[in-house]
Order: sequence, then C-alpha cells, then structure tokens
Amino acid sequence: MSKPKIYIIDVTNRDGVQTSRICLSKLEKTMINLYSNEMGVFQSEFGFPVTRHETNYLNANLELSEHKVLSPIRLSGWIRATKEDVRAAFKLVPKIKYLNLSISTSDQMIVHKFKGKLDHASVIHEMADAVHEAKKHGAEALGVNAEDASRTKMDYLIEFSLAAKEAGADRIRYCDTLGCDTPFSIYERIKLLSEAAHMPIEIHCHNDLGLVVANSIAGARAALDSGVDAFINTCVNGMGERAGNADLVSVILAIKYGNGMQDYSLDERINLKTAWKVCKYASYAFGVPIPINQPGIGANAFAHESGIHADGALKDRRNYELYDFEELGRGEPEIIETGRKITAGEYSGIKGFRNVYDKLEIAFKDDQDASRVLELVRYANVHNQKPLVDDELKFIAKHPDIAEKIFTMNP
Repeated sequence: MSKPKIYIIDVTNRDGVQTSRICLSKLEKTMINLYSNEMGVFQSEFGFPVTRHETNYLNANLELSEHKVLSPIRLSGWIRATKEDVRAAFKLVPKIKYLNLSISTSDQMIVHKFKGKLDHASVIHEMADAVHEAKKHGAEALGVNAEDASRTKMDYLIEFSLAAKEAGADRIRYCDTLGCDTPFSIYERIKLLSEAAHMPIEIHCHNDLGLVVANSIAGARAALDSGVDAFINTCVNGMGERAGNADLVSVILAIKYGNGMQDYSLDERINLKTAWKVCKYASYAFGVPIPINQPGIGANAFAHESGIHADGALKDRRNYELYDFEELGRGEPEIIETGRKITAGEYSGIKGFRNVYDKLEIAFKDDQDASRVLELVRYANVHNQKPLVDDELKFIAKHPDIAEKIFTMNP
C-alpha cells in the first residue's frame, strides 16, 4: 500500500473570485488554470457549471484539457448537492468529469439557513441523491462538501461522510467555512473523521482568525496520520471571501520546510519555480498588490537591513533564510521598458500589433491569420479591461479558436 500524500486543489477560480469587490475575466481564469497546471497543482476548481456566463469558458477549458494543453491537471466544477444542479451542470457542460457537490451540515445552517426546508435526515438524502445522479451522468470523481463542517456535530459529520462514501463519493471536503477552527481542533476532528470514514479528505479553510495555513497543514497531517490522502484547498495570494483562503505558496512552503512536516509526502508534481510568475500574474489580474511581507513572494521575503542580519545572510544564507529565492523562480533581473513602447489594445492597428508580436517572436501564416488574431486581441482587451500580459498575447495567438469561445457570452 502506497504512503498517503498531500495534494493541492486550487480554488482561486471558484472561491477566490467570490471575494467581494473583485473578479477575474474568463481569460484571466484560463491563465490561472494554465499556470496551476505548470505548477503541478492536482486540480483546479475552475468555476460554476450552472452559472450561464461561465458556460463557454468552462467548455473551452475542457477542450484545452482534451488537447492536453491543460494536462494532467483536473478541472472540477462546484455545484450545490441537488439533482437539479447535477442535471443542469451536465446539460450546460456535457464533458465535465469532476465535480464538488456542496451542502450545509451544521445545526446553525440546517436550522437558520434552510429554515425548515431540510432537516438532518433530508440533508443526507439530498446529498446522496445528487451523488447518484452525478455518477449516472458519467462523473469520474466526486467530492462532497460538508459546508460549515467545523461547527457540525462530530457524530453527524461522520454519518454524513459515510453516506457520501456509500453513494459513491471519492472525497469529503471538510469546510471550515467561518475560519473558527484552530490547528488543535481541526487535527482532532479530521483524525476522528478520517479514521471513521476511511476516505480521502479535502481541507478547505478560511482565514478569519489568521490561522488558515496552520489549520490546513494540521488537517492534512491528521488525514495522513490516519492513513488517507489529504487534498488542501488553496487560492493564489490567499484570495477568498472575507479574510481569504489558504495561500497556495505558503501552504507548499509550510509542508516542505515546516518543522515536523518532513515525514509527510507532498505531491511530487509540485513545481515552486513557477511561484513568482503565478503570484505576480494573479496580483495583476485581481488588481490586488502582493503584501510586502507575503511568505516567499513579498518584496521583503528575502530583504535584510539590520546589520547583524545582513552580515549573517551574506556569510551564509541559511543564517537568516529558511529556503532559497531561486526555488520560487526569483532572482532573475526583470526588464522594464523605459523608452518607446507599442502596446496591443482594443483600438490597435495592424502595424503596432505586428510590432508587439514580433517582439514576442511570434510569426503569422499570412495577413488573414494576423488580422484574425488582432481582432481577438482587441476583444481580449475589452474583456479584461486592462492591458494584456505577454502570456495572454501568446495564448491568443496559439489557441485562437479557444480564445474566441472564452470571449463569447450568450445572455
């Protein structure tokens, strides 16, 4: 029997975009999927299959998956645990293979959110019916989300999880929806749950008490100590509702370098070399600056000013640096254009557009090909409402048919 591992499920494109006051375009969500794949993330929760403005984006990204552009990353959708949502998901996004089905399990939410519509028994019944329906439609792997698991009575959470397993679910998502767990409570609860259910556990934590990374690691450790795999939910730069979700890079660093974590295996596909690029892109796309003290990525993460610290770091970096900046894709000089710069925008002409793509060393088959990509780049600028980065320009030139679908919405 293989040793259990910790896998990363990034939920930037589902929970991250639910952050109040900010959003991502469908092109930006696609880029997050591509960067996550490059980083070795096991699964991206890439959106909402029953939300109609997502339909073309979701189907286009599944095409990228079919063409092995988004591979081996899995693309999973989030829906409510109802038969109606399952049917709608497969009607709008027929080729979806992976889903997370969500329903509230705490007394607080069953009583004060459902308001008599569901009780404890019918929550389990509703969830099991939804799992059966998803399996019937051909879902290959299913996670069942216990919303507000951290405030759910343990006996009921175990009963709910065993019912999900019996119905055909592959994982249970333990949601610390209000961020009220501590590393101590989540370890105890997930240990009990894992030992009772004997199935992989997803850990989905929020940062309302500033404990999100610690809770995620403690929960994962409890699952592995019980002999099952753990799947930590993360968001790039810790984006997410209220105080945010577990920061992708911080979680990986904590597993790799945290005291007492050395005997716990992280998915070997994880590649931190892309961290700098991914985090900078997400910051630009969301319009949210990276905090100066963000682990690994912040401007001060490897900065030393105190005389004793600077002297120590210069003598041997391990005196004051726990890990290497090179491991995170940092250290290379970045060129900033200070003279003339031609950009490609929504009103660009063919000459300026050609200049931009010449600098990216991208050639077109003919004028017709160039004109089509120019038109798509104009649409992309309207779509993003900000200048495109080089990787976005390259993506549009390489996958124009997919790009066209991503930019298209049918109200």
